[in-house]
Amino acid sequence: MSTPEIKEVVREKYVQAALRVKSGEGSPCCGDRPARSCDPITSNLYDAKQEGEVPDTAIKASLGCGNPTALAELKPGEVVLDLGSGGGVDVLLSARRVGPTGKAYGLDMTDEMLALAEENKRKSGVTNVDFLKGEIENVPLPDNSVDVVISNCVINLSGDKDRVLREAFRVLKPGGRFAVSDVVVRGKVPAQIKKSVELWVGCVAGALSDYEYVEKLAKAGFEKIDIEPTRVYDIDDAREFLAGRGVNVDEFARQLEGKFISAFVRATKPAAECCVSGCCS
Repeated sequence: MSTPEIKEVVREKYVQAALRVKSGEGSPCCGDRPARSCDPITSNLYDAKQEGEVPDTAIKASLGCGNPTALAELKPGEVVLDLGSGGGVDVLLSARRVGPTGKAYGLDMTDEMLALAEENKRKSGVTNVDFLKGEIENVPLPDNSVDVVISNCVINLSGDKDRVLREAFRVLKPGGRFAVSDVVVRGKVPAQIKKSVELWVGCVAGALSDYEYVEKLAKAGFEKIDIEPTRVYDIDDAREFLAGRGVNVDEFARQLEGKFISAFVRATKPAAECCVSGCCS
């Protein structure tokens, strides 16, 4: 599948997710069932305190696989960029972490998700937030402009991950931090899974292996790279991945056990070299 085709499939998935949430039909992954019980990747990501800090529609619109704002160690006054911000849950949580002297940007390519995010921003009362329209392969921010890049199960959906990582590196200030939640593969995965459009959109088929992630981050210029597993998916989770997606559940569930993990991926842009006498004093 070509990169433009992947992008259109992903776009439609997120458009429909936003429309479902705005219409009150239920969470995007499971219709009228509770969001916390429907999907082994997207469920139970935020604690009660965090859920109380954002509108319910921000939580329902989340299609993430982790909680980057809880692990990114954000500091007051920092500038944060969320790649693929969706309904805005991680942007709003980040904005509260960095406080009024900081800033949180959310980047999304779908008008429907951006409209939902703006509505959630209004409901939350948070003002140090800007939502931007654009693609994660072409970030509409200047070089060296943000302290932290976060993302929640979005980079794996891109057909050009090298470009995404180069863009993240570009917009980060020297010493800036890459701190994303993503689905990562350990070991080999059956080719049929990789070819499945539905699984790609569902944060599975587009996932990098742990070795590939490290390699691509290093190629983009990052250092201090670390991948920390936050959840390992078992056979029952694999069955949920595969159910109704045109694959042999019994055959592939066993092959997938323990192969897919949610992980917190950390890396750092090297600090600027000292070029003026006394600048490091």
